[in-house]
Amino acid sequence: MGVRKRNRAEELKEQKSQLAIAKLNNCPTSPRKMRLVADLVRGKDVGHALQILKFSTKAASGRLEKLVLSAIANWQAKNEDADIEQAGVFIKEIKVDSGSMLKRLRPAPQGRAHRIRKRSNHVTLILGEKNNTES
Repeated sequence: MGVRKRNRAEELKEQKSQLAIAKLNNCPTSPRKMRLVADLVRGKDVGHALQILKFSTKAASGRLEKLVLSAIANWQAKNEDADIEQAGVFIKEIKVDSGSMLKRLRPAPQGRAHRIRKRSNHVTLILGEKNNTES
């Protein structure tokens, strides 16, 4: 392993220790519907994002609100001495991927059947800090 590669790996490890990650797997909502809600909060401050999710009428917003709260708890576990308002924690990255699909059959006219695909998704949320001042 080269020196540059080793240095880059150490830099990535340091960056990863500063980030807080939360994942939601096999959420029984279609990825398209979840992305609509995820786009509302991408890049926003944590407090502002929680307010948006709380007052959103979409069903996926309740699940995303719990995920943001989980990510905040993960951030506080890593940074026990830091204050969340002073650190300027925001949603750095939120990614919605397709999960497993349940395939069902629905009766159709003339003895046929239509396939119903019940979709699910995986959500990955990463929190970052705007103010990296060490005090």
